[in-house]
Amino acid sequence: MVDHSPLWLRLVTACLTSTIVIFLIAPLLIVVGVSFTAGDYIAFPPQGLSLRWYAKILSEQVYTSSFAMSLWVACLVTVSATAIGTAAAIALHREVLPGSRAISGFFFAPIILPSIILGLGLLIVWSRVIGATSVLTVFVGHFVLALPYVIRTTLAVLTTSDPFLEEAARTMGAGPWQSLWRVTVPQCAPGIAAGAFFAFNISFDEAVVSLFLRSPDIMTLPIQIYTQLEFSPDPSIAAVSSLMIGLTIVLIVLIERVVGLQKITE
Repeated sequence: MVDHSPLWLRLVTACLTSTIVIFLIAPLLIVVGVSFTAGDYIAFPPQGLSLRWYAKILSEQVYTSSFAMSLWVACLVTVSATAIGTAAAIALHREVLPGSRAISGFFFAPIILPSIILGLGLLIVWSRVIGATSVLTVFVGHFVLALPYVIRTTLAVLTTSDPFLEEAARTMGAGPWQSLWRVTVPQCAPGIAAGAFFAFNISFDEAVVSLFLRSPDIMTLPIQIYTQLEFSPDPSIAAVSSLMIGLTIVLIVLIERVVGLQKITE
């Protein structure tokens, strides 16, 4: 197809696209640059190059323990939200439940609600019904936030999948569970992988809901960063943030190798 767009329009589009990309990437590059500074305070350009702040966060218990807490909760949320979200998406797609549309809207409500309202509401309900907050409270809050993303990505793949493949499997003698595990779930794999990626990142990076639902002895990594930034900010915050950026990049690369980003975005 021949592009009939005028030259000025293509130039403006290229300039706008480049500006947006720079606007999105520049803060990340600045954070990474600050993490390698040899100075004692946050400044860019960095005052020399040093790995002292990475050594600090790897040796201090406040960072290692908060990282372990965030990783533990994020893994639990990823596994549970992926399993339950996939099952819910298949049920909603097949419309086997009465009021499937209303249920779907209920599942997607946490995406629309501001995190601060959701966190406050969960805290009030939990305190009245169960009692004191704990790690379980943080897990529930993160699970509520992550579940809609798994359902949404899996539904998106199901709507474009071939509905007759499962019927063909049933015709060939496969039982309901066999056709589900060998036909439907493999078709959902890109959506499931994308949902698991979102679930992990949402849980690992979540701070607002965690602030409401944690107990005083529970410190996740995002909360530790906010606390450090409020009381004694130093380049160690940039080092932690850089490691979180690196973890996200690693996850994206893994998804690309396993299922391919193109399949997820189709």
